[in-house]
Amino acid sequence: MNNPSSLIEVAQIGRLVGLKGELKLHLQCDFPEQFKKGKTFTTQKGETLEVFSFHQARGLISFVGYQSREAAAKLVNTFLLTTQENSISECALQEGEFFWFDLIDANVIDDDDGTLLGTVDQIERIAATDYLVIKTDEALVKKGLSKTFYLPYIERYILTFDKAKKEVLSKDGLGILENS
Repeated sequence: MNNPSSLIEVAQIGRLVGLKGELKLHLQCDFPEQFKKGKTFTTQKGETLEVFSFHQARGLISFVGYQSREAAAKLVNTFLLTTQENSISECALQEGEFFWFDLIDANVIDDDDGTLLGTVDQIERIAATDYLVIKTDEALVKKGLSKTFYLPYIERYILTFDKAKKEVLSKDGLGILENS
């Protein structure tokens, strides 16, 4: 089995739909093409699930061995995980795109004065917006600022991400931190 720490969450299985074991799939990634027949995913319990069918337009998925309503009911609220290596090899990135895991541990720098705000600890998608969860730099915490803060990953606040340097350049990030 894969090392659990190297696994990344790509979807959560939702409610049952119909009588043939179809389930609502809630994507937590930008690559629905990876949910193809025969593809396997690991669950948070370490089980392996093989995709039987996936209807992208309807957001429905079913798994081998779970094609009845009763069997599929056991999978409701299950998280589907894959490795970073699988994501890199199976998901085609366009110019200027990157994976969420590329941002983890990146330094966040304020464009105004070059202040190191902290490092990206994780990313959360809330509604249609992705938020960087920033672990504040210790020097700023000592000045009484919050230990963590959320920075929306939108053009207004994120100027650039340099994957090679692992550096996010932020506009007005310090202002968000000061008001957190």
